[in-house]
Amino acid sequence: MDTGNCSLFTEFLLLGITNNSGMKVVLFIVFLLVYLINLLANFGMIILIRMDPQLQTPMYFFLSHLSFSDLCYSTAVGPKMLVDLLAKNKSIPFVGCALQFFFTCIFVDAECMLLAVMAFDRYKAISNPLLYAVEMSSRVCYQLLVGVYLVGMVDTVVHTIMTFGLCFCGTNEINHFFCDIPPILMLSCSDIQDNELVMFAVFGFIELSTISGVLVSYCYILSSVLKIRSAEGRAKAFSTCASHLTAVAIFQGTLLFMYFRPSSAYSLDQDKMTSLFYTLVIPMLNPLIYSLRNKDVKEALQKLKNKILF
Repeated sequence: MDTGNCSLFTEFLLLGITNNSGMKVVLFIVFLLVYLINLLANFGMIILIRMDPQLQTPMYFFLSHLSFSDLCYSTAVGPKMLVDLLAKNKSIPFVGCALQFFFTCIFVDAECMLLAVMAFDRYKAISNPLLYAVEMSSRVCYQLLVGVYLVGMVDTVVHTIMTFGLCFCGTNEINHFFCDIPPILMLSCSDIQDNELVMFAVFGFIELSTISGVLVSYCYILSSVLKIRSAEGRAKAFSTCASHLTAVAIFQGTLLFMYFRPSSAYSLDQDKMTSLFYTLVIPMLNPLIYSLRNKDVKEALQKLKNKILF
């Protein structure tokens, strides 16, 4: 690293999604609607779970925190991206960029681990329903939740310090719509080999452990379901897992495509579209997936609707 060429940036410039002025208004309207649905759906899910006694179970406890994570990381990215679509000045302070990355990373990590914890919860509920309330007590649920956020915090602090402690030189333009690691590393004149190694090692460990946890849990779940004699019981068990498996497949599949593919396949435009999907679209889809396929949530929504109307 040539420290003499280091620039003391006080701000970065986010180039955004596109330079096509004709597309900016259309994209603004589309993603404003997506973000508003995201806010309404996730806030609604959290409030519904808090208000309805029927939903006071570990499964919905973790689902409410999944909605909370969706809200947090989409809000860390969405409003700034929407403003930049119409604004001439797309600058973001250096500290603001670090904070945006920090909150995005911690809640994306939390969502990865929450999906694994929810798979473990379903395994406990289906494999041994008589002891489920004891094995997944409130104390155990809070311990798992603290572990989720603690791991996310440690991972995020490491990446934030390593990324924003680099030497930057030349342009301060980030070819992205938010502060993410790959486009920021492209601006550095430091040796980023350690950063890339840590990124792949830590993200890889989190992804491998959470996906393995989900797969192992569902292997046990499948074994338990096949032992259920009644077709109705098997259908009910599969139904409770279908929404979760859908959410896992969409979220984890997008992250794997985004961060764990060969550098030869790296494309900034493609990455922007993928990032838009996991930072704004997936947080909107999750509550819809769980509400549309979940009998308890639909019943709770109906009760709430009846209270409001009558």
